[in-house]
Amino acid sequence: MATLLKRLLHHAGKAIHDYGMIAAGDRVLVGVSGGKDSYTLLHVLQELQKSAPVAFSLVAVNLDQGHPGFPAAQLERYLRSLNVEVRMIRKDTLSIVKRLVPEGETACSVCSRLRRGILYNAAQELGCSKIALGHHRDDLIESLLLSMFFSGKLRSMPPLLRSNDGRNTVIRPLCYAAERDIAAFAMEKKFPIIPCDLCGSQENLQRRKVKQLLESLESEHPGLRASIFGAMGNVMPEHLLAARNATGKDPWIDGPDDDECGPGEHVVTLRA
Repeated sequence: MATLLKRLLHHAGKAIHDYGMIAAGDRVLVGVSGGKDSYTLLHVLQELQKSAPVAFSLVAVNLDQGHPGFPAAQLERYLRSLNVEVRMIRKDTLSIVKRLVPEGETACSVCSRLRRGILYNAAQELGCSKIALGHHRDDLIESLLLSMFFSGKLRSMPPLLRSNDGRNTVIRPLCYAAERDIAAFAMEKKFPIIPCDLCGSQENLQRRKVKQLLESLESEHPGLRASIFGAMGNVMPEHLLAARNATGKDPWIDGPDDDECGPGEHVVTLRA
């Protein structure tokens, strides 16, 4: 476990330094869903607090979205045992998702937008200057491919994102960390994982298909994910389509905008 934690701390520390994610006096809202990524994020940030060159505070925030059987009390007890400030929020977004998304279709995009808006408001109410989310390296890679395949755009989840209204700043300290390391660490720590019973149970997610594609290619070409991730920071615009760069428009394909290119599906519209 010591080696895993050391690697995760190194990746998070480097990301925070590279993108200036945390400054002195920051109050950071840590979104804790009950999944392996958010548990690991909270643990890593608590560890970094002990040796960081600047002082910052954390508040662990969980959003109960009204899913049947969600163990909010159990999660709250666990979080309070970690010696961290805790806020539990309940908003019934499930009924909204069911109303807006036809049965059988992917709910992730609508769900994530509703959740993000609630966390934005919570950050303001709690006086938080940053919102930390648990997205990791593999999430960024998968988002890049999803955007390319289904939106016709070269984009992904940025390590640091300022909201359109300028009120909130989202940070992703685990953006350099591999999902396999996070999964192994979560297993060793025996985090009380809470599965998502809405979007996580939908078998036809495009993201899941992209993940399977990457796993297949990685088995044949070790280091493939690292290569793709490296390419995201080594962009050569002069070798891409000059027409689009000049006009800002693509004459063939135009997909919907997504502030963060999150885990929702993307629609492709072909134009004559």
